[in-house]
Amino acid sequence: MTASDALPPYLLGFPGPLRDRLVAAALSGAKTSTTGLLAEYEAEGEALPEPGARSLLVDSEERGVAVVEVTGVEVLRLGDVGLRHALDEGEGYASVAEWRRAHEEFWHSGPLRAALGDPGFTVDDDTRVVAERFRVTERLSA
Repeated sequence: MTASDALPPYLLGFPGPLRDRLVAAALSGAKTSTTGLLAEYEAEGEALPEPGARSLLVDSEERGVAVVEVTGVEVLRLGDVGLRHALDEGEGYASVAEWRRAHEEFWHSGPLRAALGDPGFTVDDDTRVVAERFRVTERLSA
């Protein structure tokens, strides 16, 4: 067992093509921010990330691929997410509107609604989100 094995998992999206794209973007350095719903943290009884916290970035096979460190966390209204955060998500968004459409599609999906325990969950400008910044501190060999 290595020191990185003792770290909590850092999960981007659900396992599958989306997670694979997000992990690849993080490993390339293109993705340095991510956005979650405050409601998701509350539903899971999970504390918000704190700057300096380290986690194990895992792929769709639940294998640790890197160690990431949180560099910043801000809870804000969805309507207040800015262009810099959207661009830093590393998914090729050209505008906040484009970023929001993609995130709303994910947040309104069946798996996310099931995780929240609310089949009719929807977001609006006042929905609280957790805008997180991170950096890869160590790539792990497979």
